[in-house]
Amino acid sequence: MTLVPLLPIFHRLNREYFDGLLVNALEPIVSVRWSDGRLTNTAGFYRRGPGIMGGKVSEIVLSRPVLANLPLSAVESTLCHEMIHAWIDLILKVSEGHGPNFHSRMRSINSSQDRFCVSVRHRFPVPKKSPKWIAKCPLCGLSSPYRRLVRGAACKRCCDTLHGGKWHSSCLLTYEPALKEQ
Repeated sequence: MTLVPLLPIFHRLNREYFDGLLVNALEPIVSVRWSDGRLTNTAGFYRRGPGIMGGKVSEIVLSRPVLANLPLSAVESTLCHEMIHAWIDLILKVSEGHGPNFHSRMRSINSSQDRFCVSVRHRFPVPKKSPKWIAKCPLCGLSSPYRRLVRGAACKRCCDTLHGGKWHSSCLLTYEPALKEQ
């Protein structure tokens, strides 16, 4: 599937499920865009933060790599999920993740239509990233895959059993590069 324009979908969902409140004078109060291709661990996100010249920026970003080859219903459900976050933040002015306001609006949307299903967690195929490092405990030999180096990480099992649950330098993990998969 080629990437569909998000703004028409946004306006339709806004009219149908948010009483048009995410638009002010025909302009969305939150920007909506496709990711640049680096967003690969999740289907999308909503954020509000500092913008240029001290203003606030609110945006919904959908993952091009995750959603590009999925049906339109995946794009609609992801966009609607992120619009619920924007509605809670910008309209209700409440700070919550997937709390009671989110669940209430999600249930309301899901019960009113059957084109797509909004959920707390998506189940879209996300490509697995292979680990770059293998961390090994010098005491027990337990090894675990890591995607990045974590300074000061210690073996939880050894810290728990040998040091009463307190971090100890003797349990510091050592890292080796992971073997590349063929």
